[in-house]
Amino acid sequence: MKRTFCDLHLRAKTTDPTFKQLVCKNAALGFGMIAAPLPPDFLREEHDALKMACQEAELDPVLRIDLRPRTPDELIQQIRRVRRKFEVVSIICDTKEVARQAAKDRRVDLLSFPALDYRKRFFDRAEAELSCNGLAALEIDMKPLIVLDGPSKIRFLSSLRRETAIAKEFKVPIVISSGASELMLLRNPRGLAAMAFLFGLEERYALDAISNVPAEIVKRNRLKLDPKFVAPGIRLIREGKDC
Repeated sequence: MKRTFCDLHLRAKTTDPTFKQLVCKNAALGFGMIAAPLPPDFLREEHDALKMACQEAELDPVLRIDLRPRTPDELIQQIRRVRRKFEVVSIICDTKEVARQAAKDRRVDLLSFPALDYRKRFFDRAEAELSCNGLAALEIDMKPLIVLDGPSKIRFLSSLRRETAIAKEFKVPIVISSGASELMLLRNPRGLAAMAFLFGLEERYALDAISNVPAEIVKRNRLKLDPKFVAPGIRLIREGKDC
């Protein structure tokens, strides 16, 4: 079956002049679905800009939000407020406590660890064990691998090798995204998969991380956001006195 390649993390505002160029370039590179984070109370023009850019490029737009809670309680409150508005919810994990709460919350789709310092990246065996009981996937942005060099790049690769090995051991899904904010940082899907080999992802795992895994997250949440959704596996077909 043909893969639909997904870039779930274009790091650009949808109203920026360069956003349409990023979308068109991704389409030309072979992606079929993209997401760019929107603010919690996004304006109509921000949503329209995403839809119009994707429509012109013949891409499937995904509504995504990045939350950066400071405490576990704040995380719970924020998710409760936005979960019914977005197709992908990502949690930026700046503390171990937030990372643990995000891993076990089944409303979280993506766990993001933006710090380059391994001491501030909290995806360990305990985190993975919580994640495998939930639905959250580990998201890896490829931008640092392109912009870093020297010892900092080596240390970052070492962190990714450790995290992906743990994720595979506990069967935690992995999502690879570009994390790109500029045209020069974009790569085609198979180019990203080749880069993932540097931190221990075989070709099949890497390709799934850019296609099947993110596509399944979006599909699952679109079903839940459908007004006819009742519970997993249950949909409202018809209602009325004759039912």
